[in-house]
Amino acid sequence: MLQHLKNEIDFGTPARVSDRTVTLTIDGAQVTVPAGTSLMRAAVDAGVRVPKLCATDSLEPFGSCRLCLVEIEGRRGYPASCTTPAEAGMVVRTQTPKLQDLRKGVMELYISDHPLDCLTCSANGHCELQDMAGVTGLRNVRYGVGAAAGAHHTQSAKDESNPYFTYDPSKCIVCNRCVRACEETQGTFALTISGRGFDSRVSAGQDQPFMQSDCVSCGACVEACPTATLQEKSVIELGQGEHSVITTCAYCGVGCGFKAELKGRPPGPDPVRPAPQGGSGASGRPSATWGNTVVRMVPWKDGKANEGHSCVKGRFAWGYATHQDRITKPMIRAKITDPWREVSWEEALDHAASEFKRIQAKHGKDSIGGITSSRCTNEETYLVQKLVRAAFGTNNVDTCARVCHSPTGYGLGQTYGTSAGTQTFKSVEQADVILVIGANPSDAHPVFASRMKKRLREGAKLVVIDPRRIDLVDSPHVRARHHLPLKPGTNVAVITAMAHVVVTEGLVDEAFVAERCDARSFGEWREFVSRPENSPEAFESVTGVPSAELRAAARLYASGPNSAIYYGLGVTEHAQGSTMVIGIANLAMACGMVGREGVGVNPLRGQNNVQGSCDMGSFPHELPGYRHISDTTARSQFEAAWGVELSPEPGLRIPNMFDAAMAGSFLGLYCQGEDIVQSDPNTQHVAAALSAMECIVVQDIFLNETAKYAHVLLPGSSFLEKDGTFTNAERRISRVRQVMPPLPGLADWEVTMKLANALGYPMHYSHPEEIMQEIAALTPSFAGVSYEKIERLGSVQWPCNEHTAEAGTSLMHVDGFVRGKGRFFNTQYVPTEEKVTRRFPLILTTGRVLSQYNVGAQTRRTPNSQWHDEDRLEIHPTDAEERGIQAGDWVGIASRAGETVLRADVSERMQPGVVYTTFHFPESGANVITTDSSDWATNCPEYKVTAVQVSKVMQPSEWQAGYADFNREQLALLAQARGEAVIGK
Repeated sequence: MLQHLKNEIDFGTPARVSDRTVTLTIDGAQVTVPAGTSLMRAAVDAGVRVPKLCATDSLEPFGSCRLCLVEIEGRRGYPASCTTPAEAGMVVRTQTPKLQDLRKGVMELYISDHPLDCLTCSANGHCELQDMAGVTGLRNVRYGVGAAAGAHHTQSAKDESNPYFTYDPSKCIVCNRCVRACEETQGTFALTISGRGFDSRVSAGQDQPFMQSDCVSCGACVEACPTATLQEKSVIELGQGEHSVITTCAYCGVGCGFKAELKGRPPGPDPVRPAPQGGSGASGRPSATWGNTVVRMVPWKDGKANEGHSCVKGRFAWGYATHQDRITKPMIRAKITDPWREVSWEEALDHAASEFKRIQAKHGKDSIGGITSSRCTNEETYLVQKLVRAAFGTNNVDTCARVCHSPTGYGLGQTYGTSAGTQTFKSVEQADVILVIGANPSDAHPVFASRMKKRLREGAKLVVIDPRRIDLVDSPHVRARHHLPLKPGTNVAVITAMAHVVVTEGLVDEAFVAERCDARSFGEWREFVSRPENSPEAFESVTGVPSAELRAAARLYASGPNSAIYYGLGVTEHAQGSTMVIGIANLAMACGMVGREGVGVNPLRGQNNVQGSCDMGSFPHELPGYRHISDTTARSQFEAAWGVELSPEPGLRIPNMFDAAMAGSFLGLYCQGEDIVQSDPNTQHVAAALSAMECIVVQDIFLNETAKYAHVLLPGSSFLEKDGTFTNAERRISRVRQVMPPLPGLADWEVTMKLANALGYPMHYSHPEEIMQEIAALTPSFAGVSYEKIERLGSVQWPCNEHTAEAGTSLMHVDGFVRGKGRFFNTQYVPTEEKVTRRFPLILTTGRVLSQYNVGAQTRRTPNSQWHDEDRLEIHPTDAEERGIQAGDWVGIASRAGETVLRADVSERMQPGVVYTTFHFPESGANVITTDSSDWATNCPEYKVTAVQVSKVMQPSEWQAGYADFNREQLALLAQARGEAVIGK
C-alpha cells in the first residue's frame, strides 16, 4: 500500500457504542472493547490485522470472503471474525497453520478467475487483493488461472460509460462491498448482484451501463472497491498519487473533508527557486515554479461532516480548477465594448484604486462598495469587508447570503440570539421525527441526505413540506409519512396552522417553555396561534394542504420524542422568509425540540462558506461576529485594531446598490467571487444597474456573467490553490489547504491586500493564519479558533472560546438560549403580492439539480453536464395538456419582469398550477423572469414565487437573442486580448 498517501486504519467493521465492555484475549494480548464489537475490530485494537476482503469499517459486516476466519478456544469450526461479536473471556487465535491453509485456499479460488496483470493494473500498489495474496503467502494456483482454469470471466467487457470511473467485471471478486456501499452509505440502491453462483457479478440497475442506471456517481462504490473493478479514470490515466493533502470541498454547505491525492513535489516553500514576481515571497507560500497534478479527491474518513462519504461534485467535479477558460492574468478596459488588455498585477490594482478614488472624490465616499464571496475563505471574506470599511471608508458591503439565507440570520437571531443552526449533521442519527421544509437535500446537500436517509431506513419518521414531490417523498426504502404539498408562498400559513394544533391540542412542552422561554412573548403567541382563523381548516383553501394531513404532521412532530427540522431556500426566499424562520423557531421551542441531540433547527446552507461569509461581517449593518455597526463598544474595538474611524451607519444592501446605481449615486463596485448578474433576480434590472456604473472590479476564476460588465478583471484562485478556512452549516470551521500554486501567481487574499495598499490603506499579512489570528482577537465567538487547534483536532465549531470546550460548541442552546430566554413572535400570514392572474395563471418556483451547482460556473466546466446540460421547465401533465405542450417542446415563460424560453419536462413531481426550473445555465435566463419582490426584513428575493404564463413557442425569447449577441461579443473581446479563438461558455 502507498502509505505516504495518509491511508487511515481500516478496522474492518463499524465501531459500536455501548455502556458495557467485554475483555478478551487475542493472540495472547488482552483487549477491552464495547459490547457488540466484532472480533475483527477488537483484533485491530489489540494490534492484530486479520486478513479480509469483503469487510471495511464503513459497512456492516457481510462475512462472504472467508479470509477473516479465526479460531476460538472451546468452539468448533472457524468463524468469520467480521460477523462474530467479542464476548467476555474469549481466547481467540488469528494465526495458526490451519488458518493459513484455509486462507491460502480461498485466495487460490479468487485468483483462478482474476487477470494476472498486476504490473499494468491501475490499482497496482493500492489493491487489497494483491495485499492479501502477499499476506496469505500465495505462490501458485492449483486450479490454473483464466482460461487454464476452465470457465472464467477474465475477458469480460469493461463499462466505460461513466465519465469519471470505469467498471471492469473481469476484476470483480463479488465481495459485495460496492453494492453495500450504495445501499448503506449512499442509500440509492442502484447496484445489485446479478446471476447466481459462478455467474454472479455486480450489476448497475437491470444489467445496464452505469450511465443509464440510477447511479448518482457519488463514488461510494469506487471507494469501497478493494480491486481495480471500479476505478477512477484519472487514476487509470495518471497513475497512483504520490502524496496527499487534506482539504475541504468548495461546493455546498455540508463542508466535506477530502484528501487531494497528488503527483509532483509536495506543497511547501521552494528551497531553491525564489518566489515569482508579484508573489509574496516572505509568506512561505510555494512559488509558482513548483507544481502538483491532482490525481483524485478521496473523501476523508475523519472528516466530521462527511465521515468518508462524498457526492458527484466534491468527489469528481474538480477539473474546472485547471480548465482552459481560467482567467490567469489581470485585465483592464475603459468601456465594456472595448477589448480587454492584459496588464501586470501592479498596473491593474493601481488602475482600480485610482478609479475608486476618482469616483469618491467626485461623488462621495458612499458612491462605491463591495460584495464578498461565499465561495472564498473566511480569511479572504474578512479582508474584503475590512477593505470596504477601512480603505473605502463606507459600510456598503454585502454578500450572496442576501439572496439566500439572510432571513435565517434575522429570524434565528431574533428568537434564539444567534444566526446559525443548532446541531451537527450527525445529530440526525438520533432523530425520531425529521421535518424537511423547503429543501431538497438529495440534490442540494447529498452527503447529508445520505446520512438522513440511513436514519429513516432505521425507523425515523419523515414529514416533507414542499410544493414539489422531491426525492425524499418516495425513494428506495424511504417514504415520507406525510407530504404537505403547499402552494408556493403559503409557508407561514402552514407553520402557523401547525402551531395552532400544538397549542390547542395540549402538545406544548410546558416545562421547557416555562424554564427556557420568555413568558410574556409566549403568552401572546399562544393566544395568537389559538385563534380559529389560524387553524388548519381555516388555512386549507389558502395552502392547498388537507387539514387532516396537516394536523397529523403537527402531532407527529410534537410527539417526537426527538424531532428535528431541516430547511432550505424554500423557506427563506419568500416575501415572508424571515417570518417563516421565526415560525419554525417558535414551533421548535413550543415543543421543546431545542438543546439536545436529535432535535434542533437546522438551515441547510447552499454554498461552501455562506455561513462563514456572514460570520465575517459581510452584511452592511454588522461587524464580524454579528455585532451591529452602531454598537459603539464593538465599533471602537475594530477602530483601534484597524487604525481608522468607522461609520456607525449601515451601508447599502445589494438591491439598494442597484437602485442607487440607476439613480446615479453608486458608481463603483468591487465584486469578489460572486456572479450577481446570473444569480440575482430580475436580470435585466441588474444588468442595467451595472451598465450605469463607472468602475466595476470583478475578481473571479472565469469570465462570468458579471465580469462581462467589468472594467477591471482580477484573476481569482480556486480552492485547490489557497490556504484558509471554510465554515459549514454546522458552524464547523475546517482547513482549506493549498495543493497547487495559484495559477495567476497570487492568492485571493493577497490580491485584496494589495488593492488596499494601492488605495493607501496598509495591510501586511504573510499568511492567512495571521488573518485568522486577527479575526480571533476581535470576534468573541472565534476567540479560541486557531490553525494549530484545527490541525490538532481536525475542525472546531463556533462559538469557540474560554467558555466552551476546546473544540468549540457542537450543540447550541443546551442550558439556555444565547439571548437568555427564547423569544416568541407572532407570525401573521400575509399573502404575497406576486399573485396569479388571468395573464399569469401559474406560479414558478426554482431550485437545483444534483449534478450542477449554483450558477454552474464550476460544474458546467466538468463532465457533470453529461447528466444535466440545460435548464428545463418542469410542468404538470394537466397544465401541459391545456397548452398543447409535450415533453421536449420549447416553451416560453413570461412574467411581469421578462420572458425566456426553455425546453419542457412534463412531470408529476409538480402540482397543477406550479412550474419549476433551475438556474445553472446563463443562457436560460431563469432570473430574467424572477421579480424584485423580496423579504420584508432582509430584502432576500422571492425566487420561489413568480406568477408566469407558459406557452409553446418556436424560437428563443428576445432577451435570449440579445444575450447570445452580447455573450458572443464579450467572448470575442476576451479572445482578442488573449490572442486565441473564442473560448467556451
